[in-house]
Amino acid sequence: MREPTLNSLIAEDAGATRHFGRQLARGLAQVESAFVIALEGELGAGKTTLVSGLMHGLGLASHVRSPTYTLIEPYELAGRIIYHLDLYRLIDPSEVEPLGLRDLLDPEAVLLIEWPEKGEGALPPIDLAIRLAYEGERRRIAWQLHSEAAVLVMQAALSSAKP
Repeated sequence: MREPTLNSLIAEDAGATRHFGRQLARGLAQVESAFVIALEGELGAGKTTLVSGLMHGLGLASHVRSPTYTLIEPYELAGRIIYHLDLYRLIDPSEVEPLGLRDLLDPEAVLLIEWPEKGEGALPPIDLAIRLAYEGERRRIAWQLHSEAAVLVMQAALSSAKP
């Protein structure tokens, strides 16, 4: 894989952030192997909003449960097992190992990891890194592709029709 390049777009509001998540859901249909997405950004930047869009894009009809206290929330959607992780409360990367993330990486698995910096060095390889940042009332959604699978996912996601 070549050196990751940074791409970005501006989300005007939470609806646009959710739409980007739905586009990612369409893109995930392009890969049949385990896929890991790191979601970075300050508190309130829109990480869980993006996850909500992705989950609804995969067919979730209910509310996305926050994994802030459980650390991992599993879902079975669209023939995939989605693990939504929130590592915010971790104090040290050594706390990742007891979570058994490497055991979760079967071919149907998608890991959505909020606060990946809290588990740095202990996480499985990241395919797609997404950073959400405040720009006034808007959000900049920036991403880096770290695998060929990520290239396929983002090509398919970005070729999706606008809302």
